[in-house]
Amino acid sequence: QVQLVESGGGLVQAGSSVTLYCTASGRSFSSYAMGWFRQASGKETEFVAAIDWSGGSTIYAPSVKGRFTISRDNAANTVILQMNSLKPEDTAVYHCAARYPGSRLARGDAEYAYWGQGTQVTVSS
Repeated sequence: QVQLVESGGGLVQAGSSVTLYCTASGRSFSSYAMGWFRQASGKETEFVAAIDWSGGSTIYAPSVKGRFTISRDNAANTVILQMNSLKPEDTAVYHCAARYPGSRLARGDAEYAYWGQGTQVTVSS
């Protein structure tokens, strides 16, 4: 099992950048495919990005591709979401999530077994 804690959110202006971190505790972090999801107030959970166990393969939602970058540091048990050119519509609670060990990349939130509590990102216009 793995526990996930997000950090790095806050209030920023449109056009600026924010870096989110997800730190994992537990064993075998490097065997987990990881994802970032977000949920805006009153809306459903939305896939943002995912990365495989090695960091060699990534996928993104069309709405963030070219602006957001997901990466990982397995030595530090950390997944990072670099968010650039932020827009007001990026405002949401951002959650990181982990799939079961050995699983491949996935976009569906139901495919992820472990979730963090989330960190709020608010983008003002």
